[in-house]
Amino acid sequence: MLFSLSACQMSVSTPSNLNSYPTNFNALWTIMDQHYCFFTTKHINWDSIKTVYQNRLSTMDTLNDVTFFNLCANMLNELKDGHVNLTSSFNLSRYWAWFQDYPDNFSSTILFNNRYLGNNYRIAGGFDYNVIPNTNVGYIYYPDFTYGFSATNLSYVIASLTNCKGLIIDVRNNSGGTLTYATDIAARFTKQTVKYGYISHKTGPGHDDFSTPEAEYITPYSTVPVVDNWVQKPVVVLTNRLCYSATNEFVSMMKELPNVTIIGDQTGGGGGLPMSSELPNGWTVRYSACPMFDANMNPIEFGITPDIHVNMTASDMAKGIDTIIQTAIQFIQQH
Repeated sequence: MLFSLSACQMSVSTPSNLNSYPTNFNALWTIMDQHYCFFTTKHINWDSIKTVYQNRLSTMDTLNDVTFFNLCANMLNELKDGHVNLTSSFNLSRYWAWFQDYPDNFSSTILFNNRYLGNNYRIAGGFDYNVIPNTNVGYIYYPDFTYGFSATNLSYVIASLTNCKGLIIDVRNNSGGTLTYATDIAARFTKQTVKYGYISHKTGPGHDDFSTPEAEYITPYSTVPVVDNWVQKPVVVLTNRLCYSATNEFVSMMKELPNVTIIGDQTGGGGGLPMSSELPNGWTVRYSACPMFDANMNPIEFGITPDIHVNMTASDMAKGIDTIIQTAIQFIQQH
């Protein structure tokens, strides 16, 4: 069925004016040239890439919307950026090697067995939470930063686990969403304003035309006893390669808090705030426009290194055990 649909698209999508392809190719290349923010950071020669793909365009045997889209998508994939997408009426380009080339380090089947969340966990907003059976460790799973929650949701979740010895916040397989939710959660685990990073903005068409980096801060939610409680106990954030974009930023925030430890695999990155532009043919391109940095001015585009690196093992998984969660439980019980 997929092959048939692909063939149909190719047969009906050839435009009458083939000259529109060079026009749109040049528009796409120029948009990225003037607005993409990581050419220097990634040591990318965008002029050379233009030459390669422009030559391919001029020598293509079959030229239609589908083959042109694929050529443009391949050119964009040279940036190796999960925030870069080309969108048409028939396809969405994407670069996924930032997580596909790495271990999963997550299993929902294991997470929702009786050893961990089971069937009777509680749900509030986008959070699945409970005390892990046979431990005194609280556990919160937040799978997506597009899942909305209220301040009341978050207050109930945190307060209900306040008697635990420590807390696990699991954001594995969370590929991002709304940055506001990241700061809302982080604000519950500090009593002081904490600088967690910087952001710059494009100020001109040159590859290095950026504003002076602006510091970004976590502001405490309040000084109520629940917050006091959690700044004195160990908090662990679990990560894997699918932690991207807003989740990557969340991990960067939490890493700056003194009572927080990051356990798992390196995050996937996505440290550029994305924006979008439109091509003459109506297609849209999304790209990383504003580079973000950690508190020491290191770019977070390539991911956040955990404090304790752990991979899930095949032997543990065969027994229904999550190696990363077990490491976090042991860490909390020893502190």
